[in-house]
Amino acid sequence: MISKKTRALAAAAIGSIAVLAITACAPGGSSAGNTGPTEVSDDVAGAGDVTLKLSDFFQGDWIVQMIDQFEKKYPNVTIERTQEDWGQLTSTLNLQLQDNGGPDIASANNGWSSLGTLAEGGLVVNLDSYAKLYGWDDLVPTTIARQNQFTEDFSTIGEGSWFASPIASASLIGIYYNASKLDELGIQVPTTLDELEAAAKKVKAAGQVPFSYSGLDGNTAALLGLQTLYGSESDINDFVYGSTDVTAADTGLTDAATTLEEWNEAGWLTPNFEGIDYQTSLANFIDGDAVFRWDYTGSLGLTGDRLNDFGYIQLPQADADTTVGVGASAGAMIISSKSKNPDVAAAFLNFLMSKDASQAAVDLGLVPMLNKVDIPDVLSQTGEATATATLDSDDGYVPYFDWASPTMLDILTQNTQLLLAGKTTPEDFTKAVDADRDAFLAEQGSK
Repeated sequence: MISKKTRALAAAAIGSIAVLAITACAPGGSSAGNTGPTEVSDDVAGAGDVTLKLSDFFQGDWIVQMIDQFEKKYPNVTIERTQEDWGQLTSTLNLQLQDNGGPDIASANNGWSSLGTLAEGGLVVNLDSYAKLYGWDDLVPTTIARQNQFTEDFSTIGEGSWFASPIASASLIGIYYNASKLDELGIQVPTTLDELEAAAKKVKAAGQVPFSYSGLDGNTAALLGLQTLYGSESDINDFVYGSTDVTAADTGLTDAATTLEEWNEAGWLTPNFEGIDYQTSLANFIDGDAVFRWDYTGSLGLTGDRLNDFGYIQLPQADADTTVGVGASAGAMIISSKSKNPDVAAAFLNFLMSKDASQAAVDLGLVPMLNKVDIPDVLSQTGEATATATLDSDDGYVPYFDWASPTMLDILTQNTQLLLAGKTTPEDFTKAVDADRDAFLAEQGSK
């Protein structure tokens, strides 16, 4: 049920995080003084009547439940929500935050293209004081915390001050499969890359589509998922966070692009995917038009018995027993520098990281993060919760690769399209990625 205080503009799947080409602004201006408030309070009840505006991209009932629970806990607080399409929100958030009537709280994209630009521009609150007040350094794993941090001079991502906070739900990249189709074809659930490719051959031979794929908006989920099967956790992290000792080839990108190119040449991707957008291909996959699909956890938006229709695989690396996977919080929450009630806004951000928030997420079929909760049997069977446990034990989380520069998402999406159109090679793709990041690091070093 939609809260009467919720205003929805458009629905958007979480899985669209990295499949939409986003026009990003390069970081500009200096905000070395963005050190945040020094005196903060967790006294929400004593703040008087407060109305907070929230802009987010979340699909489903989780955020609605969180708003309702927070308002019941603090009757003096009203949260007015605007739900936006991910691409629309990310491309306009910098303008929204400059508006005096803009949101107090919003979900941003991590990395330089969104969060770094907003933080350096002084548009969002430095959250260090709130992190100390609420103990976020102890609650949030380091690999997740650093995804929200930048140094004071904004020369480096992955360390320094907090400018966003995670939520109690995770977003991973892995493979969904149609359970009934595998049963019909007599194919076991793959547990390795070799087994996945053997299964794809059988699916193709049976006259069905092995992999659901969209190309109209530059889908990179398959590419980044494949990259984690070839590149090490340390190399991918180091590249994204700016180490000049690591090149794109070291991260497994060339191998991933080569594999994706081979799959396309084998006819394993959705026919005519070049003209299909993400949302259409997602809906078609749920309706049964393919057997496998690389995507983000939670993207299918299924609940209840429908969770039994699909499973999720987090494959181990191609030549190792370890598992590496793209993983982050399903949202990076920021507070506008123009908010008149940052203390109350921070309390809501902290609430989105609570055990209650984690339990609400898993009860709705989402993948929990930050807290130990009771996992329903149906979610355990899909494999998503098992995937997070594996990545936790292997310390295998890596950030989204496009966080490496403000323009990296454009480079990845455009070159993926060119690769599958036969207009570039895996090697040239990798060179383009190196050139983009090197140019950005040179710009950062000249500050």
